[in-house]
Amino acid sequence: MKYKILITGASGFIGSFLVEEALKQGFEVYAGIRKSSNRVFLQDPDIHFMELNFSSEEILGKQLTEFLQIHGGFDYVIHNAGITQAAKKEDFSIVNTRYTQNFINALSATEMHLKKFILISSLAAYGPGNALTFAPLQISDTPHPVSRYGQSKLQAQQYLAANAGFPFIIINPTGVYGPRDKDFLQFVKLIKQGWEPYVGNTRQMISLIYVRDLTKAVVSLLTLSVCNRSYFVSDGRDYNKEQLGETVSSILGKKTFKLKIPAKPVRVVITLIEAIYRIFGRLPFLNVEKVNEISSANWLCNSSELWKDLACGPDYYLKEGMAETIEWYKANNWL
Repeated sequence: MKYKILITGASGFIGSFLVEEALKQGFEVYAGIRKSSNRVFLQDPDIHFMELNFSSEEILGKQLTEFLQIHGGFDYVIHNAGITQAAKKEDFSIVNTRYTQNFINALSATEMHLKKFILISSLAAYGPGNALTFAPLQISDTPHPVSRYGQSKLQAQQYLAANAGFPFIIINPTGVYGPRDKDFLQFVKLIKQGWEPYVGNTRQMISLIYVRDLTKAVVSLLTLSVCNRSYFVSDGRDYNKEQLGETVSSILGKKTFKLKIPAKPVRVVITLIEAIYRIFGRLPFLNVEKVNEISSANWLCNSSELWKDLACGPDYYLKEGMAETIEWYKANNWL
């Protein structure tokens, strides 16, 4: 008998890889999606689909109760649904916090008796580390998010820890890259054109994780005995910001012009743009909070506890992971 698992946000970059990994590890997978979700990366015939309404705790409760009555409920849940970009700042709180609260409440009300609930959060929920010592963030550190996105993720974490009536794990991945990702793609495209831009001209250190390593770790944690705790997820190596560009340019065989833009004038320009967008009730993708995040000096985190508990390590580091990513971009005409 296969264990049933619900994976929300299944049609997205990380979600689609979570579905693949769960199928690979022998779960009966239910992909939680919206009616409008693109299923291009969810083609396996063994995938079951569920259209869930996170905006209404009542409707969501009815959907889960119906599933419980017909199929006996889920054994595991990975809650990956959320947004990293928003038209309005309040959308982060609505989608990442309130919808997660609705989901937790609805699951608790159905008395589904989950074996484990995993919340995919973000390193942004903690905020950047010390810019003087460059000490990696520890999971025991006090969070200080510097964006509405990070705040919304932190609030979801806090609600889960305080209200969940089932075993849970909170995952805080660092920057995630890999095939199907559109965020790193923009940087790769610039390097292909010969440009290597950086915001800020000071030292910056980052942690990274390849998507296949992240999803393998998350799904493997489901059946591990640990619960009611949090993990950072990275490949365990420290990278300076220029290593990413140098790795990509080396793989592409491109010579680049490094453009270091001071953060202060960027903030001034973005503040003006944001003020114009605010007139129309909108939020530009590159806003002041985003600039604060991408220009922060220390985004290192300590993920050694995760790999110790899993008794393994990542299969990919930056060179191998980025080579596979770029190969996929080319094969799928994204690059």
